[in-house]
Amino acid sequence: MSDLFDIIKAEIQSDGPITVARYMELALAHPEHGYYMKQDPFGEEGDFTTAPEISQMFGEMIGLWTAVVWQAMGQPDPLNLVEMGPGRGTLMADALRAAYAMEDFDDAARLWLIETSPALRAKQKVAMTPSLMMPAWRDRFEDVGSGPLVVIGNEFFDALPIRQYERVEDGWRERLVGLNTAGDALTFTISSELADSSLIPEDLRDATETGGIFEHQPAACAVMRQVAARIVEHGGAALFIDYGHGEHGVGDTLQAVQNHEFSDVLANPGDADLTAHVDFQQLSEVAREAGAEVLGPVPQGAFLERLGMRQRADMLMMNASEEQMAEIDAAYARLTDSEQMGALFKVIAVVPPGFGVPPWAG
Repeated sequence: MSDLFDIIKAEIQSDGPITVARYMELALAHPEHGYYMKQDPFGEEGDFTTAPEISQMFGEMIGLWTAVVWQAMGQPDPLNLVEMGPGRGTLMADALRAAYAMEDFDDAARLWLIETSPALRAKQKVAMTPSLMMPAWRDRFEDVGSGPLVVIGNEFFDALPIRQYERVEDGWRERLVGLNTAGDALTFTISSELADSSLIPEDLRDATETGGIFEHQPAACAVMRQVAARIVEHGGAALFIDYGHGEHGVGDTLQAVQNHEFSDVLANPGDADLTAHVDFQQLSEVAREAGAEVLGPVPQGAFLERLGMRQRADMLMMNASEEQMAEIDAAYARLTDSEQMGALFKVIAVVPPGFGVPPWAG
């Protein structure tokens, strides 16, 4: 059992079963034993590979998007360029290289990286060095300076803690994490009290069969609310890319990944990555409540193709060897094909009222 198990066990023994959100918070962000606090999880040597690690083209398309948005904003100077959950810094390094093609963008941009992991901050510093733009690191989005901003988040929301509610005969009860009878392993249980039914979307509240799980995303919604409010007040745009569903749904999507393979969600807290599918409808509703407009979600494949990634792939092939050409083609297919990442991953943009609907989000 992992080092974190004893800490979680003690909390359960003291206060009773904990929420799924609390379990995820401890497993991912415990100061000493949390998954993201003690290691670099990305790439072949880590536990999973994200789009920026697959090909430079992904980050370059995000950089192009950023430059187009900045131009549509009237090229404000300064511009707060914010990435949330920037991983190794690969996406932003590639994005800046593409965005710098627009005159004066490098002078206007002020880079902020929202990152709590010391291990990943060190990787990001190395990645940013060639760009000649050192970021300001912050633990929370609230600490970003005022003014116009462009916010980027790739596979950010999927790792934020969720709460799960299970449909039972007399209503909905919260799914919790407790201990088995022997006290030597974690197990799922449900609350002894009925949950507030208003947390469940109205169209699912009475239609869901017994045993169905609804996932509420309070942490993601709180971040989206802050981002949308800032955009409405100061101007700008946000782009979020993640895997999930465009409408409310029922199902247990909480999963653990270790060494590029799925593992038991409760077996190795702190040693496996935990994620859940993003409910884009929840996020969109919160952003609209804050006064913003939401564009999308659109499939990642369609988004990248509209930005010209096929043309970028062809350009890279012009001076490539046969082996490199095959790698470029494979990366393009992995990012855009509907049977790979092209359909499961979706993109939404958040903009102020009246910003318009540019081709990349239509």
